[in-house]
This record gives sequence, structure tokens and C-alpha cells, in this order.
Amino acid sequence: MKNVLVIAYHFPPGGGPGVQRVLKHVTYLRETGWQPIVLTVENGDFPARDESLLSKIPSDVTVVRVPIIEPYSLYRRFMGGKGAAIDVNVNKSGAQRTGWKERLAEFVRATFFIPDARVGWLLTAVKQGEELIRRHNIKAIYSSSPPYTCALIARALKRRTGLPWIAGFRDPWTQFLTTPDRWFLPAMIDRSLERSVFQEADAVECAWTGIIDDAIKKYPHLPPEKFHHVPNGYDATDFPHVAYARNQRFTITYTGSMYGRRTPKEFLKALDLLKGRGVLGPADVHLRFVGRFGDEVHAMLDASAFAPCIERIGYVTHQQSVGFLMQSEASLLIVDDAKESAEIVPGKVYEYLGVGRPVIAVAPRGSAIDRLLRQTEAGHSAPAGEIEELASIIESYFVRWQRGEQILTPNTAEVLKYERRTAAHQLAHLLHTLTP
Repeated sequence: MKNVLVIAYHFPPGGGPGVQRVLKHVTYLRETGWQPIVLTVENGDFPARDESLLSKIPSDVTVVRVPIIEPYSLYRRFMGGKGAAIDVNVNKSGAQRTGWKERLAEFVRATFFIPDARVGWLLTAVKQGEELIRRHNIKAIYSSSPPYTCALIARALKRRTGLPWIAGFRDPWTQFLTTPDRWFLPAMIDRSLERSVFQEADAVECAWTGIIDDAIKKYPHLPPEKFHHVPNGYDATDFPHVAYARNQRFTITYTGSMYGRRTPKEFLKALDLLKGRGVLGPADVHLRFVGRFGDEVHAMLDASAFAPCIERIGYVTHQQSVGFLMQSEASLLIVDDAKESAEIVPGKVYEYLGVGRPVIAVAPRGSAIDRLLRQTEAGHSAPAGEIEELASIIESYFVRWQRGEQILTPNTAEVLKYERRTAAHQLAHLLHTLTP
């Protein structure tokens, strides 16, 4: 076994898709001759927590938790005890920055927190990383971003030790929909950091191909062979032992977060269209929204004619979230209404595939999600604004369910390609290539 240092902010007890990706890499790398040593945070201020994931960390994996200077307590005090984390996804349209405090907080975030609000972790993590490299005879480094501070920690360790380094990315860095609107000087610094990471990493591992396209477009001098697509996936061993049973009402479940540019507006409009045609009404369906939602999303749900049949459930454990999907007639997927949406592939998409329930997606035509659903025959998508097309998808699913027919039959062979174990083995192959 060769030891690899894994640098990740998002790790249990944190929750969410980013945690799942790193946790499964750590779990299944051990099957390929690599023993992970995890460097993570001791007191992380996670947008979501899932204590149940702690039991999923393999018992033979060393996890070292290092203190981090988090700005969130000061931010919440400034905001009067409320407000989300400074670097949580921000709606660039400005809808979430209406007051002077919000605008000031965004200016501070954009000017001083470069590359992100976790930059203070550099003060403690690099020193601890050097100690781990010496103590455990580390042979390679793997970092998972965002936050992009993880890549800077790995870069510092690469410079000091010369070890091969794979920089992992779940989202693009600069000029992405979650990037702060920086003025020219901090934007230039951020861009310089991004460029140096791409140049100095021995390989760059990306969760979706759009990240690769974005990087090469910004820095055409970079060799394309340095970039590797290692998709997200699902792990059926994590799924609860429940079986689908036909519900009394046609049940559609959404899991995850919704705020900013990701809203159920088009989906609700499509339901209104079907209601007006007499196809279905609130008495026929059960709409279940599981996760964290912004105030504007709650307002949309409250104002809908289907409000009586909407069930809202807060953040739950990963296993519970999957269980809700498994016990539904269909899974609802909504991507951000932004120019980047064509190539965005959220990690939860693959869990939707693994669950096997038909998917209704609001995504651009010809997008990565649209192609993935066609490849796996696991669902259908319609672009935002194409209400008629979206309504047609919902109606076809509903009518087949009414008749007692199978709504869809996914291509199992294609779905199995996205098992988490497969992705971890791809990463292991990269590690072996860099450390012959």
C-alpha cells in the first residue's frame, strides 16, 4: 500500500455531494493499493451537517482534523444572528443582496477572501500537511476543491516536497456562477492563483467535462492531456433497504438546495398548465421538496395552486434523502438558470440514476444532463422556458402511472458505469501513473 494525502474541507460530519465524492474516493482507493491519509478541518462551518456519515469513514483511514479560522461567526454577528455562510452560492442577479449589510458583506467577501472564505486554513493546514508527509511516508497528494483554498494548501506542499499532486475540482474556479463579483485587483489575484494551480499540478481531476473546457478556454497553453474527467456517481451500498411501492397519489420528489437562480418556477408553471387542461390537479399529486430552500423559493411554493399538495422537509441524512427518492414515482431535477448550466452536472444526478426512478429534469437542450439522461434512458429533460415540453413530460409519466404501466426502463448497463467505485479506481489509475 502506498499512502496518499487527501486534502478536503468538505468531509464528514459535513453533508452534501462534495462530501460524498471525497468520502467514496477515500473508501474505494484502498482497493487499489492506495491508503488515504485525510487532512480536513476540525471546526468547519458547513452549510449542512450529516453526522451519520461519520460511520461511513473506513476504520483504518487516518483522519487528521486541523483548526481553521472561520469568518462566519463575525459575519452572523454583523448580520444580527442570521444569514448564510459568506461563500455559499450567491445569486449574481443581486436578489439576495438588497440591504447595505448584504452589499458590504459581499464586497468584503469579493475583496479580501481570495480565493474563498476558507483561506485562513492555510495558516494551520500546510504545517500539519508537512508533518503528515514525513510521518506517513506519503507518495502523492490529492486535493478536492471547492473551496479552492484546498488547492493552495496542496500547491504549497507540492512546492516544499516535490511530491506528485492531483488537483481535484467539482466546480470551475474563476468566472463561474458562484464566483464573487470581484473588482479588477482581487480578480487578477484570484485568476493568478487559478492559473498557477493548473500549471503546477501534475494532473487535474474534474467532476464534469465543462470544468475542463472552461480551464483550457482560459489557459489555452495548458496541455489537454493534463486534465482527466472522473465523474461523480452513486453508491448502492448506501441506499436504504426500501422498495418502491405505488403511492396513492403521483409523487414527485426533489432533493437538495434551491435558491438564487435555481427555482421551481418552470415546474410549477407546467403543473398549472396541466391543471388548466384537466389532466391533473392538487388532489392527484404529492410534491415533496427535501433540503434547504431560499425565501424566494418558499414564496413560490406558497403562491402555487398546488400548495395544498406540497410537502416541505428540511435537510435530512443522505440515506433518508435517497429513501424519499426511492419511494416516489418520479425524481425532479432543476439546474441553475445560467449560461454555465449547459455543462453543469450536479453530483446528485447520479444518485437519481442509481435510485432508478424516472427523472424529470429542467435543463438546457443538448446539455450534459440531457445527454446523460438519453445515454442511460433514465428520464427526460426540457429547457427552462419550454413549459409546454415540460408539461408533456409530466403528463406522459402521470398517464402511464395511472394505467399501471412501467413509466421508464433505464439502461442498467449504462447506469452501472457511474458507480462510485469506478470513479475511485479511475483516480487510483492516475495516482499509479504519476508514481510508477
